[in-house]
Amino acid sequence: MDRDESTGGGYDGIDDDRVELGLALLERLEHESLPLADVVDRIETVTTDPTVTRTILDEAELRGIVAREDGIVRPKSRQYVSFDSDVITKEGEFTCQRCGSSLSTGYFIDLEAGELGPFGSSCIRKVTGRE
Repeated sequence: MDRDESTGGGYDGIDDDRVELGLALLERLEHESLPLADVVDRIETVTTDPTVTRTILDEAELRGIVAREDGIVRPKSRQYVSFDSDVITKEGEFTCQRCGSSLSTGYFIDLEAGELGPFGSSCIRKVTGRE
């Protein structure tokens, strides 16, 4: 999808940081290939809006971040989330962005486009592809 300058630089009318955050997440997928459903599961940590999800997937393909074919997504980057430098731990009262559980410790992924989270200890591993 092309950027639509008439709407402030958004994507086909979507002027939304969620697209950039979703693209940053897809750049860090730690798999040779993933079923589309698993990729959508990860994108849903950024947005549950189907239009924004489609925009993220289309833009990722246009930018060469991923290749899609027959329901399989193949990341082209080999940049992975480092738990030492890219994951921030915060104490407090949080709700997991992926599963909705209450958390006293939140794990956040520090991406170039922004911070994604909070996640619980098992969901952070699922989102980053470590489980």
